[in-house]
Amino acid sequence: MIQQNPHQLSPGTLEQWLQAKPEQIVLLDVREDQELEMAPFPYKVLHLPLSNPSLWATELKQRLVDYSSVVVICHSGIRSFNFGIWLIEQGWNLEIWNLDGGIDAWSVHVDPSVPRY
Repeated sequence: MIQQNPHQLSPGTLEQWLQAKPEQIVLLDVREDQELEMAPFPYKVLHLPLSNPSLWATELKQRLVDYSSVVVICHSGIRSFNFGIWLIEQGWNLEIWNLDGGIDAWSVHVDPSVPRY
């Protein structure tokens, strides 16, 4: 079955995945620079600010080639969901996940040391 929308992924499930198999997942953080400075995600991310695709668009496919699963992150899960749809539309052979509720939900449900904004 062809994926049409990103799968939703709860913060708790993402935490379990990151503890069990972090090397198999790439985290794409589509927030802006100032958002990452305010509330950095506590794991390694590939930062792709949506406002500046010229920084990453030409190299994106090469940067994702070693992964089978992609988890897209933003503040609340809306921009990341839309970016996930765009990734699916590109036709790459990736399983696309959206962090449900974004970094804000991560802060509430998993890691309260990550500032909310």
